[in-house]
Amino acid sequence: MHIAEAGDGEPLLLLHGFPQHWWEWRELIPVFAQRYRVICPDLRGAGWTDAPRDGYTADQLVDDVVSLLDELGVDNARIVAHDWGALVGFLLCLDHPNRVKQYVSLAIPHPFVRFHPQLLPAVARLWFQYAIATPLIGPVFLSRGNQPLARYLLKSYTSNPGAWSERDIELFMAPFRDPDRARAASALYRHFIVPLSPRVLAGAYRRRLSTPTLILYGSEDPNMRPEILGGYEEFADSLVLERVDGASHFIAEEKPDVVIDRVMRFFGA
Repeated sequence: MHIAEAGDGEPLLLLHGFPQHWWEWRELIPVFAQRYRVICPDLRGAGWTDAPRDGYTADQLVDDVVSLLDELGVDNARIVAHDWGALVGFLLCLDHPNRVKQYVSLAIPHPFVRFHPQLLPAVARLWFQYAIATPLIGPVFLSRGNQPLARYLLKSYTSNPGAWSERDIELFMAPFRDPDRARAASALYRHFIVPLSPRVLAGAYRRRLSTPTLILYGSEDPNMRPEILGGYEEFADSLVLERVDGASHFIAEEKPDVVIDRVMRFFGA
């Protein structure tokens, strides 16, 4: 597992989303590192971490993070996570609450969501998940030519396409040209991301969330409507929802200063 580290102090773990790796946190690391030991892993199959053919299940992805903390000698950490990294983060809080001191989820709802009619339009918007998850087809569109599928995600789910320089985009696209990493991305969607939503709606994760949690969501994110974000009160000891105006899905890059401010205030820093 590849990690980037900066700073000293209490550990702060940053878990990236898709189609990204640790470079997602480039705007946040310098500020967080003034107070924390910032640890930014590339999760299984992403960036410069190994991309084995298997292991892209919920249990294994959570175990990867626990093993990383063990290897680094970290008993517990604050965590900020985005996208599928935030899904892993929530499961980590539920399964290993002693390892997470405080948790911030970016652009991902809590795991207690129930069915709501507002969820139906999201099914059509998430067509790309099924495309990526399809063997052969997903890896080809992620890795070949202009890599249209990965580029589509960066450009279509943001309120600020200028959040990435051409160099940033190239850094995110380059790993997918490795066939093993393109296959790993497809396996990730097939075995973890796509199956997780039905499990959430079926109530598989409706158990006690004891970790103090903050969810930051963008006002322009069509998949994070306030009406679907309720229903957590009976399961969460301390959960706060905060909207970030002018942001969509890639909130850490669209509004880095706001995210830094909200996270630091939540952590009491």
